[in-house]
Amino acid sequence: MSIVAQLIANGIIAGSIYALVALGYTMVYGILKFINFAHGEVYMLGAYFAYVLAKVYHVPIVAAFIISMILCAIVGVIIERVAYRPLRKSTRLAPLITAIALSIFLQSLALLVWGSEIRTFRTGEISKGHNILGAIVTDTQLMIIATTIVLMLLLWLFIKKTKLGKAMRATADNLEVAKLIGINTDRVIATVFAIGSALAAAGGILIGIEQNLEPTMGVTIGIKAFTATVVGGIGNIWGAVVGALLIGLVENIGIWFIPSGYKDAIAFVILVIMLIFKPSGIFGSGREEDIRAQGE
Repeated sequence: MSIVAQLIANGIIAGSIYALVALGYTMVYGILKFINFAHGEVYMLGAYFAYVLAKVYHVPIVAAFIISMILCAIVGVIIERVAYRPLRKSTRLAPLITAIALSIFLQSLALLVWGSEIRTFRTGEISKGHNILGAIVTDTQLMIIATTIVLMLLLWLFIKKTKLGKAMRATADNLEVAKLIGINTDRVIATVFAIGSALAAAGGILIGIEQNLEPTMGVTIGIKAFTATVVGGIGNIWGAVVGALLIGLVENIGIWFIPSGYKDAIAFVILVIMLIFKPSGIFGSGREEDIRAQGE
């Protein structure tokens, strides 16, 4: 039973990271109806920004965490303004190709700036974990779960309670009608990219503290987070969270039955199954769910 408990704990921790990245995917899709496949690279940049601040400039890790989220929010706004906004009236294929090109560009830029060697936040001995219901969980892993919960709660409050959050829900419901009633949709879209990018950065920093950093670290997480949005119902915020937790649990429990080397392939299999049998996702209703569902 301790093995089962450990696998479940690992799944929740992994799912927490996937959720932070998946939220960016689903928020952008909820408004613009396309997938920003460069989102995983923003996750990677967040980890590297925090690494430089903490290890090179000796900024306290909490301050480095916040500054990196802000920097990635700015990167997200720039990406939207430069790469995606000019393509809004084009076919859906154009922003998709642009997103893939942007992903490759950001990976190459990270390789050029930081090199290909693996980096880590960790120094000294690894701290002992706590026994929680038979699972060994470290302080860092508890911090990952707690931080994810806090960030998702703040996102919920922002979308449900603030004027800009209500504007986001209205824009997601109908972009053209939102323009007609006076909502600055450009500002709303930029805000969505900023929030999504900041959350992705948080996920990158948290996993960087727990594991290692490398320029391609956003590729696999991007696919898993995208799978989470499909499983939960793309465009549905809480669906992305539930889908992320399910992916984390399934892939970690799955290695009890298959070799651990196939762990990353589990997300691909789930993605194919969902696209074939239920492309609208668990919380889908036969049409794209939107951010407005978050506040209802």
